[in-house]
Amino acid sequence: MKHALKLIAALAIAGFSLVAFSGPASARTPSKPGAEEYIISPKDGDTVTSPVTIVFGLKGMGVAPAGVAKAGTGHHHLLIDTDLPPLDRPIPADEHHRHFGGGQTQVTLDLAPGKHTLQLLLGDQNHIPHDPAVYSKKIMIMVK
Repeated sequence: MKHALKLIAALAIAGFSLVAFSGPASARTPSKPGAEEYIISPKDGDTVTSPVTIVFGLKGMGVAPAGVAKAGTGHHHLLIDTDLPPLDRPIPADEHHRHFGGGQTQVTLDLAPGKHTLQLLLGDQNHIPHDPAVYSKKIMIMVK
């Protein structure tokens, strides 16, 4: 039963990823002028131990859960060891693109030892980056 649930979850993520990569470009929600997304902690260049707590920051816009259409809001997506995805399509959902559609502002993750890059990308109610996109600087951390 446990294996079947994992398989169903994996298929759902794969299906969402296929739609995100192959679907037509979607209308983008406007961001607010001067909005900024950033990683509060860890800091660029930090050496940390796993599990790692990553705290998200957002200035000039608000946080709202996925599915909530409210002007000037969005929700966080954490990009791990990857570059920004296409900004006119839904953000993929996989091990490199973590969604925080519940409005979460931090996460604690198990990361393998070694170098990792982290970046935040704000998505609208449909997981599509705003126009213009609001994203953090990409940082690098070392996990012991």
